[in-house]
Amino acid sequence: MKLYHHPLSGHAHRAALFASLLGIPHDLVEVDMAAGAHKRPEFLALNPFGQVPVLEDDGVVIADSNAILVYLAKKTGRTDWLPEEPQAAAAVQRWLSVAAGEVAYGPAAARLITVFGAKFNADEVIGRAHTLLGRLEAHLKDTDWLAGAQPTIADVAIYSYVARAPEGNVDLSGYPNVNAFLRRVEALPGFRPFMQTPIGLAA
Repeated sequence: MKLYHHPLSGHAHRAALFASLLGIPHDLVEVDMAAGAHKRPEFLALNPFGQVPVLEDDGVVIADSNAILVYLAKKTGRTDWLPEEPQAAAAVQRWLSVAAGEVAYGPAAARLITVFGAKFNADEVIGRAHTLLGRLEAHLKDTDWLAGAQPTIADVAIYSYVARAPEGNVDLSGYPNVNAFLRRVEALPGFRPFMQTPIGLAA
């Protein structure tokens, strides 16, 4: 099993983290995005969108970080991480949508400005990040995990960019429930850290 990734990509970390939590042997293949490797024909054959991560598993190719989470949970039969029961599965899917929406356009976008020089409006994306964090803070008031009584791929999907939000000048200090959630994820057996960048509030 190969996981094509970039060490500064939160999407790639999301996939690598879950593979590590499951204890699945895999080879990490770094894609040199600065050199444009993600836009070359050989990589576009794996993912026409030219994005990491991509999982290659014995001829099966899965692009998109959330799709990889679903694939790995299903392949290993881990219904604790991805429940089969309709309401529980829907609860997980809700947070996968948040990861692809509010997280991507909030804390992830804010970090893209500082780490990769993206041309977003900083005030706008930082504001979106704090709106999301406020909702996470309220949701986590009475629960340890986002989609039930135990960790699921919902928690994996949300973790990486929220944990590194300060790199995008998003202050986490006012969100004790969110910070406690991040520490719970980090205490899971098999946890794999996301590379830190000394930039923004993390400088």
